[in-house]
Amino acid sequence: MKNKNGNECGSEFSPSEVQLIEQLREQPEMMERLRSILDLTRTAAGPLKTADEVEELLIQELRRLGNTTLCQWAAHAEARVSDELKGEDPTIRSRKKKH
Repeated sequence: MKNKNGNECGSEFSPSEVQLIEQLREQPEMMERLRSILDLTRTAAGPLKTADEVEELLIQELRRLGNTTLCQWAAHAEARVSDELKGEDPTIRSRKKKH
């Protein structure tokens, strides 16, 4: 039996699936957020939740996903700007915040 990508079911991943998996491996926090969202659809243990309860849980997870996404975007943007500035003026030094 073949899936919609023309592959045998369960045998191989499409190139886009492989790319997605590789990207998620590079960003474990995002992978965890997506896993949490998927788990909402499969939760069989515990008391049965109403649609409103599941919706609230989904909204919370989407907010966490958005926060994770923005934090990762900001870190990449900061690194890119830093690299560009160093390329323009090698005397520029980056300073990190003291924690």
